[in-house]
Amino acid sequence: MNPVLGLGLLLAGLLTVEGLLKPSFSPENNEVVSQGQARKGRRTAQELAERNTDFGLKLFKQLSFNSPDSNILFSPWSISMAFAMLSLGAQDSTLAEIKEGFNFRNIPEKDLHEGFHYLIHRLNRWNQDQKLRVGNALFIDQKLKPQKKFLTDVKKLYKADTVPTNFQTSENARKQVNDYVSQKTQGRISNLIKMIDPGTVMLLINYVFFRARWQYEFDPKATKEEDFILDRNKAVKVPMMFHMGMYEVGHDDQLSCTVLEIPYRGNITAVFILPDEGKMKDVEQALGMNTFARWKKLLIKRVAAVFVPRMFITGSHDLKKTLSYLGITKIFEERGDLTRISPHQSLKVGEAVHKAILKMDEKGTEAAAGSGAQTLPMETPLEVKMNKRFLLMIRENEMNNLLFLGKIVNPSKR
Repeated sequence: MNPVLGLGLLLAGLLTVEGLLKPSFSPENNEVVSQGQARKGRRTAQELAERNTDFGLKLFKQLSFNSPDSNILFSPWSISMAFAMLSLGAQDSTLAEIKEGFNFRNIPEKDLHEGFHYLIHRLNRWNQDQKLRVGNALFIDQKLKPQKKFLTDVKKLYKADTVPTNFQTSENARKQVNDYVSQKTQGRISNLIKMIDPGTVMLLINYVFFRARWQYEFDPKATKEEDFILDRNKAVKVPMMFHMGMYEVGHDDQLSCTVLEIPYRGNITAVFILPDEGKMKDVEQALGMNTFARWKKLLIKRVAAVFVPRMFITGSHDLKKTLSYLGITKIFEERGDLTRISPHQSLKVGEAVHKAILKMDEKGTEAAAGSGAQTLPMETPLEVKMNKRFLLMIRENEMNNLLFLGKIVNPSKR
């Protein structure tokens, strides 16, 4: 049996306003880079962020086509970063396929990896108001003996931990991986790996862990049970949060949808897209960079009465199947070329699992005294109520990097 390279992709958690808990692990020290490196890395990182968004939208459309009436949640950035790291071990047509599928084409390899390195460096932030941790790990069986250059590059460029693992005792290996993931995500994901395929010699884990407070928090006392419309004949009761404040909001008459931005403290924003009745498919099909640019011009800061469901959503995706629709297949096949990992063994990706968690609530007001205070102008508030299926994006503002993307069809369903 040919050895199999197992790839696991993990998004660890999206949590709003639970930012007072102390981390169970310490953030790395910020590294020093030259001004020239920073400028070049920034330029490439901004281009990668745009390409990552484009890839995320392609993947979203495919996931939505496959499951039009299901909640969708994933991290385009997390998936792109994991496959960019894996591409360090690929070459020839396998490498070309990854570059094409993930929109990395025409970017020199050195620039590609240094751009991701810059983004990882920028996004790893840990303070009282915002906790964002991006990380990678390789669990490697002793019989694999990967190339020293591959291990050096994944450590230097992607800050990947390398963990010696005996995959011959699969239950012990599974526990080792799950314990590592649980520790890195503060227990939010404790059972990522259900089983490990026989023949696995390496497992790649990627995680994005995010907690932040809303810039202006919701008052838990204002949360009320309300109907969330599933379709014309069905509704479900959900706890609907409420806040009156100044928000960037606008209506796209061309696509018949409302766009609302709710900022977190720091440099990350949640963008809600609420299609008018029967317009979800039109909005999904129109998603693209040009549409985002038009929406940005439509937004006006004004007083709005905002209603958002409190929710806990999970998304699990078999990327091996989904990415095949985007033309990424060779890395999962015997004929794939991963010889830059280990030149003397036949390797393939046996599994690609992506798991995302979204927890959105109003907690934290007691610890953030005064954070919700705003002086509002005397004007009639615009009511924006997320009480039917909507799209959600979480983006890092400075690089405009799409961290998370989802569709909420039923906020009461995990």
